[in-house]
Amino acid sequence: MVADIRPLAAVLVSAVAIVLIVASHRRPNLREGWSVLAALAKFGIIVSMLPAVMSGTVFRWSLADSTGIQFLEGIDFALRADPLGIFFALLASFLWIFTSFYATGYMRGLDEHAQTRFFAAFAASLSTAVGIAFAANLVTIFVFYELLSLVTYPLVAHNEDDEARIAGRKYLTYTFFGGGVFLLAGTVMIYWLTGLVADGPTLAFEAGGMEALAAAAQVEPVYAQAAFFLLIAGFGVKAALMPLHSWLADAMVAPTPVSGLLHAVAVVKSGAFGIARVILEVYGPGLIHDLPLDVPGIGEVGLNIPVAIVAAFTLTAASIIAMRKDHLKRRLAYSTTAQLSYIVLGLSMLHPYAMVGALFHIPAHAFAKLTLFFCAGAIHVETHTDYISEMAGIGKRMPLTMTAFTVGAAGMAGLPPIAGFVSKFYMLIGAGSMGGEYWLFAGALLLSAVLNVAYFWPIVYTAFFESEDRHDAKPLLEFPRGGVLQSYGADEESVAADGGEPTDAEDAGATANAETAENAADEADEFEYAVDRNPSDHTASDDAGNEGTGTTVDAVDHHGDHDDHLTGGPPAAGWQRRSPLTESTWLMLVPIAVIATGAVVLGVGPDYAVFLELATRIVEGVFGVPFEEFGEIPFEELVTEVNE
Repeated sequence: MVADIRPLAAVLVSAVAIVLIVASHRRPNLREGWSVLAALAKFGIIVSMLPAVMSGTVFRWSLADSTGIQFLEGIDFALRADPLGIFFALLASFLWIFTSFYATGYMRGLDEHAQTRFFAAFAASLSTAVGIAFAANLVTIFVFYELLSLVTYPLVAHNEDDEARIAGRKYLTYTFFGGGVFLLAGTVMIYWLTGLVADGPTLAFEAGGMEALAAAAQVEPVYAQAAFFLLIAGFGVKAALMPLHSWLADAMVAPTPVSGLLHAVAVVKSGAFGIARVILEVYGPGLIHDLPLDVPGIGEVGLNIPVAIVAAFTLTAASIIAMRKDHLKRRLAYSTTAQLSYIVLGLSMLHPYAMVGALFHIPAHAFAKLTLFFCAGAIHVETHTDYISEMAGIGKRMPLTMTAFTVGAAGMAGLPPIAGFVSKFYMLIGAGSMGGEYWLFAGALLLSAVLNVAYFWPIVYTAFFESEDRHDAKPLLEFPRGGVLQSYGADEESVAADGGEPTDAEDAGATANAETAENAADEADEFEYAVDRNPSDHTASDDAGNEGTGTTVDAVDHHGDHDDHLTGGPPAAGWQRRSPLTESTWLMLVPIAVIATGAVVLGVGPDYAVFLELATRIVEGVFGVPFEEFGEIPFEELVTEVNE
């Protein structure tokens, strides 16, 4: 372990940028320039530590060593760049570079208010995210974990309307108060437990688990079990494990770059990263395996089994809910809830292969999901379209965007050659190697992959293979709670869903839809803004997708998945055909293309991708066994190796 200031510098560089961003509020180009420079500097500092960390060096900075200040015995505010920390920090800093460019294009494209506050809060979010990555103990990670909730609140509530404020308060209630209380309680219990043994109290992370905690668990097993579930619950709030997930979909009221930050990079990944720290470096697979719960009527089960069951339920249920969502960002939100549970499930299966897959799914999901949100934001900026049922034929208006969306969707479904296939393949191998009840978890992984195809394919199909005037706009699930049965793709005459002559019932349905739309149009002025619809939208002429129509975009209230879509969608003359170079600005197109390409590169050459190598190094450090031997040693022997 080497004393070095670079872990602290990586945290502070974007904190310094906050001051520069605020000071440059009258010069937008300079203000956004500071964001980009800070992102590049942060990435450069982290990359400078990568070769040494890959060789086994750990960089550490300590407040006690620097100033002599220590909170309590065994508690130090310290940062360290180890393989797991550099893994998360490298991902966050790299993606922030392109998100900075994209956010500039998005915010300027909508002429958003409070842009200085937005970029300052964005920089603060990445500073705290890297602080979580480099935290050396439970106290340090708790401090940055809570700060992350505070600094992202202005981003969630950015629109400043009632809907945004309600979503912001719910976000703080869940993540700051709920998750923070669970995490603090678990941390206090770990401090007390480790103080029971001769070495004294400690909260420092150790590969394979804390030795002091393992010894204390033999004395107070019930309290050790309780502390484990408190820590999992505390990090599980941000990881959106059910039933702690509902804040995530409501946070979609935020601008799309924020949604990308929340769902792909910083916030939700900090929850999954925290669970990884708990399983790999607080308890360790050995202690989790040897500290079973005595469940009445069932017998003894490992601490990992309840966590795996919750994760398997979450990824299945969230996928089913996503199928019912017509609002694009809300469908992506529930997809995130499901995908995060892949990470938790892989970690909780305890097998090395499953753990490698779970860790690699962190960047695999980040690249694919950030691509999807970037695409959703570009569609919103250029066409004011937020609903899937309004996107028929939009592929010719935004060919590059929808092609990138297809790549991201394939990654979410785990289709080769995208990175999601590699991560899920490792998790399936791990589940198969464990055998027994773990086959149920393998089945959940496969079922969720099928459901991913089910709710992403209709988006791709309607964009590329349907036309504006003849399309089937029905939801995927046809029942009252799923939505209406009629197609509302044609205005002049009813079109039968099967391509034949319309029936009387279909004629009546079309007439009813037309009357509903007309009545809603008369009352549109009484409505408030929609999810991800900003005040700038309702006065902007439809210059991108409605050229020559002379129409103005009205403000409409879309709470949930209503069918009263009066804005967005194709103009009267249909989508204007654009080339990939003219469909949007380069500030948005370049990040979309780069991140989508990154998802493919991670899938095509995983052996040469640094994230997969880092994942294997992390798991090797936990089990103390070379990666090549994982398939040759039975799991019971691997756990014994960890305990020894």
